[in-house]
Amino acid sequence: MNVVAYGAGVNSTSMLIGMYHKGIPVDLILFADPGAEQPYTYAYIPIMNDWLARHGMPEIQTVCYTDRNGNRLTLEQECLRSGTLPAIAYGYKKCSLKHKIQPQDKFCNNYPPCREVWARGEKVFKYIGYDVGEMQRKEKAREHDEADSKYTKVYALMDWGWTREDCVAAILREGLPLPGKSSCFFCPSMKKREIRTLYHQHRDLYDRAIAIEDGARPNLITVKGLGRDWAWRDFVEADLNQTAMCWMFPEDDLPCNCHDGG
Repeated sequence: MNVVAYGAGVNSTSMLIGMYHKGIPVDLILFADPGAEQPYTYAYIPIMNDWLARHGMPEIQTVCYTDRNGNRLTLEQECLRSGTLPAIAYGYKKCSLKHKIQPQDKFCNNYPPCREVWARGEKVFKYIGYDVGEMQRKEKAREHDEADSKYTKVYALMDWGWTREDCVAAILREGLPLPGKSSCFFCPSMKKREIRTLYHQHRDLYDRAIAIEDGARPNLITVKGLGRDWAWRDFVEADLNQTAMCWMFPEDDLPCNCHDGG
């Protein structure tokens, strides 16, 4: 039983392509949706589903976190309700565990083919898309992986020796567009140029990110905002107050005061 953890980014997309061409069966593809992915990520799911259908592979199954009453709880709702930032802003990875890993595990726990594998005393193979440049991520997970009684983790891209460039090339050879970077639109790991792009191209999402930051401000002590040691609001306001010659900047890193040709 081969399950693919699909993040809708370059690595996991290329891994599915590689599995097809290498004749590795894919039984289940899970995309965990925290309810706050960038718009281009949601737009890529049907594109990939079309490719999968044309190659006789299963459709991507979207899963999400639900509370004990079965109601969906997005990461955005959780942050607004608790007056906190995403856990990664404080140096933790709880948001990924709760809104990415747990929904996939819950789905598999109730998925008959997986249950049949476990009933036989065997493990499900879970495919993770880390390329050879991300060896540290595999090493950090080693102890947990070895203790896992349900899954054998397979880092296929590493096994194949694929670099990030190899992953990009595999996608382009299929005639597919490259997926964007998978992240929440209020992720504290976003770079300043990505915040600027969000401000220009998706002002509604930028405003929702600022609502999370503003809601958490009264509870912040050492962390300043979504930028960890700086606030997104302060960064954008400072950017707006500067005079810039907009034509000098690339389109994906326009200063905020260049909005609408300003």
